Amino acid sequence: MKVKEKCTVISQDCIAKDIYSLWLQTDKIAAQAKPGQFVSVYCNDGGHLLPRPISLCEIDAQKGTLRLVYRVVGKGTEMFSALKAGDSVEVLGPLGNGFPIEEAKNKRVFLIGGGIGVPPMLETAKQLTGEPVLVMGYRDELFLTEEMKKAGELVIATEDGSAGTKGNVLDAIREQNLKADMIFACGPKPMLRALKAYGLEKNIPCYVSMEERMACGVGACLGCVCQSTEVDEHSQVKNKRVCKDGPVFLSTEVEL
Repeated sequence: MKVKEKCTVISQDCIAKDIYSLWLQTDKIAAQAKPGQFVSVYCNDGGHLLPRPISLCEIDAQKGTLRLVYRVVGKGTEMFSALKAGDSVEVLGPLGNGFPIEEAKNKRVFLIGGGIGVPPMLETAKQLTGEPVLVMGYRDELFLTEEMKKAGELVIATEDGSAGTKGNVLDAIREQNLKADMIFACGPKPMLRALKAYGLEKNIPCYVSMEERMACGVGACLGCVCQSTEVDEHSQVKNKRVCKDGPVFLSTEVEL
């Protein structure tokens, strides 16, 4: 059950160029949150009415804390980057459907993140009981790699070749001849499209977390629809609402 609450900032750090790590204290959201879900964070200035959706990087239900790792891309996230310990911010969550952790029980799973799709794979890896293989794709500068190493086997791809395999995540998988029973992925659409094709080719179930612009975050405004392979009961067309029906989908459910 989603709730809207005022959360207290525990700490915030810049961990790479324009990438910030924000720890929040919550009363209820952390206790319910699952890997792959997200929260909507509201700006404090009153001039920006719509919240910004941010994926969950780490969840500590016992301590009631959440870690959000996000990129500054506009005025809203720029405001968030100025938050400091002791400040408060309004948060709605947890929202959406996460990764099917139970289906992956005792299986070897590729956890694939690209760019700002990297953060949600950390908590996903921590909650898997099988053999997570974290394949992370970066343009150049790395982040969260030390935490990832503690959560499973880490494989890195960089566009400029400064670390790991030069190229993309699939280049790294093929270069190291890696195998898996399932794929969980989050990142830019071209990456997800390639992974969907790879999953079909290898007969591996592939779950993708879609990155779309969201407005309401609860499925009411239809501002974040993506094309689906079947008719949606809500809209009666071949659409799915990323915020409500996703953000995680079986890759064969959606057009990429």
